[in-house]
Amino acid sequence: MAPPTILIISQVYVPDPASVGQHIADAAEELARRGYRVVVYASANGYDDPTRKYPRREALRGVDVRRLPFSSFGKGSITVRLLAQSIFVVLAFVRGLFTRNLASILVSTSPPFCGVVGAWLSKIRRVPVTYWLMDLNPDQMLALGKARPDQVSVRVFELFNRIILRQASNIVMMDRFMLDRVQKKGVDVASKTTIAPPWPHDEGTRSIAHSVNPFRSTHNLEGKFVVMYSGNHSPANPLTTLLDAAERLRDDPRLVFLFIGGGGGKKEVDERIASDHNASNLRSLPYQPLDQIQYSLSAADVHVVSIGNEVVGIVHPCKVYGAMAVSRPVLLLGPSPSHVSDLIATHSIGWHVAHGDVDGAVRTLQTMLEMSADQLHAMGDRAARVVSTDLGRDKLCGEFCDVITHDLAPAPASSSD
Repeated sequence: MAPPTILIISQVYVPDPASVGQHIADAAEELARRGYRVVVYASANGYDDPTRKYPRREALRGVDVRRLPFSSFGKGSITVRLLAQSIFVVLAFVRGLFTRNLASILVSTSPPFCGVVGAWLSKIRRVPVTYWLMDLNPDQMLALGKARPDQVSVRVFELFNRIILRQASNIVMMDRFMLDRVQKKGVDVASKTTIAPPWPHDEGTRSIAHSVNPFRSTHNLEGKFVVMYSGNHSPANPLTTLLDAAERLRDDPRLVFLFIGGGGGKKEVDERIASDHNASNLRSLPYQPLDQIQYSLSAADVHVVSIGNEVVGIVHPCKVYGAMAVSRPVLLLGPSPSHVSDLIATHSIGWHVAHGDVDGAVRTLQTMLEMSADQLHAMGDRAARVVSTDLGRDKLCGEFCDVITHDLAPAPASSSD
């Protein structure tokens, strides 16, 4: 008997380095290990770098990955992104109509319109759909001042949100703040919602000691105290306070502020470096290959997590888990309460500085510099223990897949795609 098929629609999928694609892949592979036939529709081009091309179809660790053309043109403008996303969801919808032996659908918020496509496919094919709510839109655009509540596009987006929230059999949200925001929209979803934070990528986040870390030697970081921001640089993750603090501390030869990744917010970092020739303590690097992430993350002494004041419950700060997994303390730039401030307060794994408090950021950074290696290691060890016990990939990914398969017939004990 052919195994039931679980269809996953996600614009991003490995080997693309974007975090959402890595989490989708973890779930897809776990579902395949459980005996289900897993089909993924993703973009044929890189999300951040559209010049990267991936095979149109391949089997990756038991998952049937099918990549669609004309569905990623980069992040140069909102118009370009919307065009690519629209092409992607239309192509995925048409393919989904004919997916054989379909038993369940998984969609996330990548791209944002993916939810409504999942809802329509769920209705037409009469199968359950799980909605993995990784961020909230148009809430993010409204919070960042890039849209107005009375715009037609915003109203259409909210209509689409209500469609998928009502149609979804299961909803998985990142944190309690996200559930609060959704409930305020007037759609009661608490009874079918599971709160489950995303997991760190365990195999790519092994802690590497500074003394044997080639990344530190390659980038001339020996003897430096490295404060790192790694991941997507977005307007939702403001870095101005950190950059201003770095400018005040430019004469301290011990400090290096290293920004790794890409996205629209990276422009502020690169412009600050280009405009200030004395900013020798600021460095910028692109996204690192997946097989090098454990080295780049471990090169930090402290990891920065930034959350915009207006986006708590809208976007989830996934990068905190990678920092914790490599046993590094965390510096939160953002409001309290929030998910990361809860983690810091509960487990004593870092510091919190409000946006705009440059004096506070400078004092906090100076406090870090005066701490002993043993004190910093103790904070990092506590962070790693939290990840390994409560936030580990095996635990959280397994529980996530349990949500998807809860109402499905079990897969055959021995099946092949």
